[in-house]
Amino acid sequence: MAAITKNSLFIAPQWIGDAVMTEPLVRRLVARGERLTVGALPAIAPVYRAMPGVAQVVELPAQRGRLQLRERLHIARAWAGCFETAYVCPNSFKSALIPWLARIPRRVGYTGEMRWGLLNERLANPSKEHRPPMVEFYAALSLLGQSGPMRLSGDLRPRLSLLPMVTEVALEQLASRRDLPTLARNSFVVFAPGAEYGPAKRWASENFAAVAAQLDRPVLLLGSAKDREVCDEIATQANARNKACCFNLAGETTLDQAFALISLAYRVLSNDSGLMHVAAALGVPQVAVFGSSSPEHTPPLNDKAKVVWLRVDANYYPPLACSPCYARECPLGHTRCLSDISPERVLALL
Repeated sequence: MAAITKNSLFIAPQWIGDAVMTEPLVRRLVARGERLTVGALPAIAPVYRAMPGVAQVVELPAQRGRLQLRERLHIARAWAGCFETAYVCPNSFKSALIPWLARIPRRVGYTGEMRWGLLNERLANPSKEHRPPMVEFYAALSLLGQSGPMRLSGDLRPRLSLLPMVTEVALEQLASRRDLPTLARNSFVVFAPGAEYGPAKRWASENFAAVAAQLDRPVLLLGSAKDREVCDEIATQANARNKACCFNLAGETTLDQAFALISLAYRVLSNDSGLMHVAAALGVPQVAVFGSSSPEHTPPLNDKAKVVWLRVDANYYPPLACSPCYARECPLGHTRCLSDISPERVLALL
């Protein structure tokens, strides 16, 4: 007997890295016969288009930090009666509104911001002192409503897969940039020196520049428009040491283009950021520098990944008792967790 397909709505997180880390959850839901429609912000939608099991991706007009009740009500009316289950990945109150307004029978998620009435199947929020790995945090939503023990098993490493046509189109669009090096596989290195969360997650620009200047391949700097200034600093310093070794594309690529470039890169160097998780899910060799956050919570789940985190370095003294603090800026004002990581150490790993 063929499995009965269930139509489910999947409300995506609002950050690239979190979206990537929901892929094992998506894979589990699809494997048991659920047809997923993903509702995501436009900036996040390309992540789900790179997940083969997703049936449909709908871009939500909602913006971060705004309730936009009228827009959410309009979407909910259009989706009324279309889905049996909704999975709400963000913890915010507003992210659970559309499934509730659409009267979707099963509404699954974490309790989050006091969502007892909005969600009718909930997991308790984990404590901040004992944060589980984020992939497990999301994948645990697949256990609600299932018989048997509440235990995760199987491969929980996120995977993304780019359609050849998407990569080809993305590279064709970049070909007009005559100042760029040849964009052939393994011919360049990608740096993602930004971190949306704050400076306590960003390795210094002069360190990125020092590494870039010593590589035997050109470096492409990727990031959002917010990272443009930092990437300008890196490119200027690196090119002063090694002419035309570094190219700043921050704020100048679409997410599809960034994905395509990462997929072709020889190596990726990044902070703990969304593009770090993209590189991991695409299986690219990478080095990830961690500061205020923890690779035990948000690691790059890639067998080819190497992590630099002084918190667990037995040779580092004095030990970092303050790490991880998860702060946007160092509460103690020294940011030793980042400033004491040398370019030479990272270069050796690359």
